[in-house]
Amino acid sequence: MGIYVGLNIQFPISNLILSGRKTIETRTYPLSEKYLNKDLVMIETPGKTGNFKSRAIAIIRISKCFKYNSKKEFYADSDKHFVTELSEWAWMDRPKFGWVVEVIKKLDPPQTIEKPKGIIYTTEIEIKE
Repeated sequence: MGIYVGLNIQFPISNLILSGRKTIETRTYPLSEKYLNKDLVMIETPGKTGNFKSRAIAIIRISKCFKYNSKKEFYADSDKHFVTELSEWAWMDRPKFGWVVEVIKKLDPPQTIEKPKGIIYTTEIEIKE
């Protein structure tokens, strides 16, 4: 399929994106404009509960990045990003950004990622057909 930049998403959040229920990924930094509307590979990392090695599970696209201006505005989108006030990703005294995400193609089967993972992006991920 090609060479992609990867975006790490922890399990089980990755499943919410794959199902189409989670349409906004939240971060404390904006997505670089060079990645907007580009195909990226979603790398599912095990997080605290997954029992697997990091793997490429989908081709995704981020169509928009925006800053939340208030806690109220952030939690008004809880049905889209699934972050609650009890979550480890809850609103704190630092900026929060929303990345509007859509799944372009699920990879079946998922492909194990052997390269070291960066905190934000993993570059030059080869996805085979």
